[in-house]
Amino acid sequence: MPIPSKLLELARPRWLSLLIIGLCLGYAITVLTRVPSWGLPLLTLAWVGLSTLFHWGAPLTSRADVPRRWPWALLPIALWGLYLYLAESFGIVDLSAVFFHLQAGMADHGGVSRIGAAFFYTLSMVALLASFTWLVRHDHRWRRGEPLLALVLLVSNPLLYGVGQRGAAIVTKPGAWLERHYVEPILLESPRDPPNLLLLYLESIERTYSDRERFGDAYAELDAIGEHGLVYEGIRQVDNTGWTMAGMIASQCGTPLMPAGLLHDRQFSPLEKVVPGVDCLGDLLSAQGYQLTYMGGASVNFAGKGLFYEGHGFDTILGREELQPLLEDPEYVNNWGLYDDSLFEFSLQELRRLNAEGGPWGLVTLSISGHAPYGYPAQACLDRQGEFDGNDILFSVECSAWLARSFLTRAEAEGLLDNTVVIVASDHLTMRVSAWEQLIEGERDNTFILMGPGIPQGRQRREASMVDAFPTILEAMGYTIDWHRAGLGVSLLSDEPTLLEEHGIEFFNARMREEIVLQERLWEGLAPPSQEPEPEEPQEQVVETPEDATGEEPAEVQ
Repeated sequence: MPIPSKLLELARPRWLSLLIIGLCLGYAITVLTRVPSWGLPLLTLAWVGLSTLFHWGAPLTSRADVPRRWPWALLPIALWGLYLYLAESFGIVDLSAVFFHLQAGMADHGGVSRIGAAFFYTLSMVALLASFTWLVRHDHRWRRGEPLLALVLLVSNPLLYGVGQRGAAIVTKPGAWLERHYVEPILLESPRDPPNLLLLYLESIERTYSDRERFGDAYAELDAIGEHGLVYEGIRQVDNTGWTMAGMIASQCGTPLMPAGLLHDRQFSPLEKVVPGVDCLGDLLSAQGYQLTYMGGASVNFAGKGLFYEGHGFDTILGREELQPLLEDPEYVNNWGLYDDSLFEFSLQELRRLNAEGGPWGLVTLSISGHAPYGYPAQACLDRQGEFDGNDILFSVECSAWLARSFLTRAEAEGLLDNTVVIVASDHLTMRVSAWEQLIEGERDNTFILMGPGIPQGRQRREASMVDAFPTILEAMGYTIDWHRAGLGVSLLSDEPTLLEEHGIEFFNARMREEIVLQERLWEGLAPPSQEPEPEEPQEQVVETPEDATGEEPAEVQ
């Protein structure tokens, strides 16, 4: 059967190149905007229509003997392809997360599901670059305007904008607003009977899911937990707190995780310590005689988790390598590590051990069920909820919430939570998932629930972030801290305003983009020494910018 002439026409280099460019351009628009995915064919047809109208690739007047050259825009297009891959994978592109993971270690990660997508993106980019090269070489109009297009693509790429901002902060004199507001965490008074601490991080289970109009009953089990404690609403995600290690460090150290980056004196070597320049929750509790344990289903070698907890007072650190051999079925694992039903079973055993040994203890756990893009629901959830379609994140959210509540119910029934402060929190807001469009319809906030002796029940709405969790946990445990502050955080149990309530989230984020002094404090010992200030300008770092000139006293004496 002969092939129709129209199909043969499409197979020619001109139309094949234009079709590939149109498909890639349409896909980019659907990723970067609210245009639904079904709009891709319409966008592609619109591009092909314009190409036909203006005779792109087949100009009416051609110029002979034009030397073939590589277009200037190839690299800018490739960089936009990288940005699109990151945006499609994570929803929000966070360069700080990229830098941190490159230095802290990517070993034993569970993101194998993205390998296929990365391969597809690579093939697509090769086809796009080849098609664009053909177009530029066969149409003098594109050849003439292509250098300007290359410049526009470079200037508009958010990846390069972020790198440029951080580079400018390093090579210019930095401001010190964040450093001035940082308060060294000090325990002024201790409770007579120090309580134990159970801190449950639920991977990506943000409080936004509690909206039943959008997400049904996926969050209902956490709402039930909150009825027995104090629920905080309005816990925002500031920059440099949007991935697991950053969320943990924000809530345990009172500061965003500003990566070592170019401050690291061996930029191409793995980090040996994580934020060694500040004292965190583990450091303070260890000094008070607490036995501290961290447990997570994923490898502790990934993203410096083991380094962080080893360097900040924890006695026992258990991850995939330590726990998988103890499973009844060692093959019952996912890409990242243990399923949460296994993790909570081991956590229950650890609670029994800690209680048997006596003395105050602290246990920090990190779940995996809600991990983007689809979650990893455990077998116990499949038995309860039915079949998982492999895509619906709300199934995984419900699973994570139910397993957390079941764990707390069992631990309480055994008397393992007597005199214990329990914290249930999301480590960060979720990245791109099946419910992404519904999530970004309005403001989003993190889960943060407190329960324990002396903690009132109810709900409070504060304009705060996860850095405020650190002093809040300390005061919930009965410790007296300096001016209700620790790090950049302010205890939500006090009436003191948080930095977000005083200055707003945009101002706070802007200070992080423009300053490195607090970043140097975090990585003290890993960063090369700063240059001595000019002797004739000893006061220049007190007020650096109009934004800095707030007239405020240093936080330590407010």
